[in-house]
Amino acid sequence: MSADRGTFEHGADVGIFGRGPDPQSAFCAAAEAMFALMTDTAAVSPRESIAFEFEETDLEFAFVRWLNLLLSHAADKRFALGRFALERSGDRWKGRAWGEPWREGLERGTGVKGATLTMLSVKQHDGAWDARCVVDV
Repeated sequence: MSADRGTFEHGADVGIFGRGPDPQSAFCAAAEAMFALMTDTAAVSPRESIAFEFEETDLEFAFVRWLNLLLSHAADKRFALGRFALERSGDRWKGRAWGEPWREGLERGTGVKGATLTMLSVKQHDGAWDARCVVDV
């Protein structure tokens, strides 16, 4: 099963979702959807990476934390991100993202301030995992 991603309308903010065969794949697909709001992720060169770890027992809170940590690290490094990987061992999560510093030629889209608890859901349905929430733009 391949991963799937997309957006859905939610008033002034935007809902994002990711689907995949496991929670980690769904989280990565949702990260792609979130960063696709900010730029064309296909145009982002995966020249440099950022890596981080966190602990979280609750899948829904892990999802929001993952997205917000990505946003934080991207802002700190002034990076556009386009590729994501996430591993899980119990309550321990190891994330990695690839991208490059913002440069001329990368089109800037909608700025995302953070992932919220609004419409937060991480669940398995018909053998696939679906992770979704609303992001503040």
